[in-house]
Amino acid sequence: MRLEPFPRPEWSPLPFEGCVGVEGKVLVREAGFFLSLLRFAPEGTIHEHPGERDAYVVCLDGEGWTSVGDERSPLRAGEFVVWPQAIPHRLWTDGTTMTTLMYEAW
Repeated sequence: MRLEPFPRPEWSPLPFEGCVGVEGKVLVREAGFFLSLLRFAPEGTIHEHPGERDAYVVCLDGEGWTSVGDERSPLRAGEFVVWPQAIPHRLWTDGTTMTTLMYEAW
């Protein structure tokens, strides 16, 4: 049996320039995949950037917005979006809060 603590168990601000009002917890960081929770305050944002790999973002609670390339769409609890590798993407809230689960595999 393998039982381990979360790599980053406490909520902490994302350490990237352009990320405002977003906290994260890293749940699993392994060879081959990454799993984290993101919590957005009202007016929270992750800067637009291309990813190194495909990512799945599941909205667990609340609602916000996502963009992939030139497309923009609301993202609500119970929905998920796929961010394809190398395509600029973004996630943000207007006057709402949102909690998401992010999964990346390689």
